[in-house]
Amino acid sequence: MDHSLRCFVTTTPKTHFLLSSLSLFFFIFFSFSNAAFDLATIPFNDGFSPLFGDANVVRTSDDNGVKLLLDRYTGSGFISSNMYKYGFFSANIKLPSNYTAGVCIAFYTSNGDVFEKSHDELDFEFLGNIAGKPWRFQTNLYGNGSTHRGREERYRLWFDPTKEYHRYSILWTAKNIIFYIDEVPIREVLRSKEMGADYPSKPMSLYATIWDASNWATSGGRYKVNYKYAPFVVEFKDLVLKGCYVDPIQEVSHEEACVDQHTDLEAQSYATMTHMRRHAMRRFRQRFMYYSYCYDTLRYPMSPPECNIIPAEQQRFKDTGRLKFGGSHRRQTRRKGRTTTPIDDIDHGGM
Repeated sequence: MDHSLRCFVTTTPKTHFLLSSLSLFFFIFFSFSNAAFDLATIPFNDGFSPLFGDANVVRTSDDNGVKLLLDRYTGSGFISSNMYKYGFFSANIKLPSNYTAGVCIAFYTSNGDVFEKSHDELDFEFLGNIAGKPWRFQTNLYGNGSTHRGREERYRLWFDPTKEYHRYSILWTAKNIIFYIDEVPIREVLRSKEMGADYPSKPMSLYATIWDASNWATSGGRYKVNYKYAPFVVEFKDLVLKGCYVDPIQEVSHEEACVDQHTDLEAQSYATMTHMRRHAMRRFRQRFMYYSYCYDTLRYPMSPPECNIIPAEQQRFKDTGRLKFGGSHRRQTRRKGRTTTPIDDIDHGGM
């Protein structure tokens, strides 16, 4: 991955300070990216199958990856062949370029097809952009059907995700959940007694989809999908499925059947939140997070029990959970054919 950073500015004492700060920030981020995780990838056909829009699921010739297309007729998606009780799920992804307003790309785990009223879910969702604007994205999670309580956090990226591949990963263990971009942790959710059954704990499949989310994805639905720019193509490669695959309705205890795999998963380097990783995560959130449900007192007058309220973060957000400058806050319907949530996209003003 090319980590070059070029700044075309007139040098002044003020910009010297700014560039020094940025240089330190990016050095921290890129040092993690250069220390890549030790991952075993699998061919697409060994672990996945098309979910919908089969003609728009295009495998690469070496079976190392797949392209998903959205056109005026259909979106597309794929699903893992097995369900997993905890695991590490990862892919190198390159997003569509140019005008992609209204396009939603999701990389997520879920068991909604098996546990319809009590499903679990862990999401990366990329929310399309208008020309010249950056991609925005969110992470979210549901546990035991807790769809009345969305847990969205929304962010910008420190790179252009359409120029080259970047790795997006979800670690899910019995103890914690970590969302990674490249090797930078951007969010951690710790299991606690306060969170209770809302912590995802049932076997899940891995999904990837691209679809038309014109009614909410970009600036609260203000900008729609324009099929003049179709097909919209998202590319996945170097797919990783590490975990204990199980039958969700089997009688044998998952804990008994998966004890060795769980131990091995928790021993991996990406399962440990070191001091340096925690520092990098804090820096990411300071620079690039622009919405957090934990600080949205309009939705939750009492902070949800799993939230770790950080005073330095809290000071940066309004009662709506968004930054104190720029953006908007609207209530809309979420993903087509899936659950609803009372928060919609914040527009591209602000950060």
